[in-house]
Amino acid sequence: MARRTKILVSVVAIAAVAGLTVWGIASGGESVDPGAGNPESQAIDYEQALADAPPALAELYAEGDALIPGGAGELQSQLDRLAGYPVVVNVWASWCGPCRAEFPDFQQVSADRGDEVAFLGVDALDTDPAAENFLEELPLPYPSVTDPDEQVKREYGIRGYPATAFFNADGELVHLKQGPYTSRQDLEGDLERYAQ
Repeated sequence: MARRTKILVSVVAIAAVAGLTVWGIASGGESVDPGAGNPESQAIDYEQALADAPPALAELYAEGDALIPGGAGELQSQLDRLAGYPVVVNVWASWCGPCRAEFPDFQQVSADRGDEVAFLGVDALDTDPAAENFLEELPLPYPSVTDPDEQVKREYGIRGYPATAFFNADGELVHLKQGPYTSRQDLEGDLERYAQ
């Protein structure tokens, strides 16, 4: 009888942990410590930084911080729209500490290089209010496609968040970085290698 009780207690404990994890993801990560990996946002005047962007990129950056519904299909539409330019797609979530930690580097690098390279975000497994709050804290000059059902993750073989995909000017995926960038120099290095 004692053995059955131990097994039952173990099963209940595992179910409780799994339930809390699913609840945390489904609630947009509101149960996750919002300060985890929370560096200072970069204070950047994106309008001035991207004033010389060509028309197609200026049109993209006019939608800064916008959340565009549509998952993998909408991401492909955005990539098609940006044909002729290399595109960097950062897949993130508001509840993801490593995503939050790398965001200031994406803020700065997109301001520095956005007149020659297109940047897009993909917001995964989030609620719109959680993503909007996140973007108020860490604003971007580019929009993000929402992907609440993880279509993009499945389409591109992404294992976890964050991830960053590099597409060449012909729209072909040339590199997928799994995991966070831990320095701006690493992100800039991958831009030099793959955003051609």
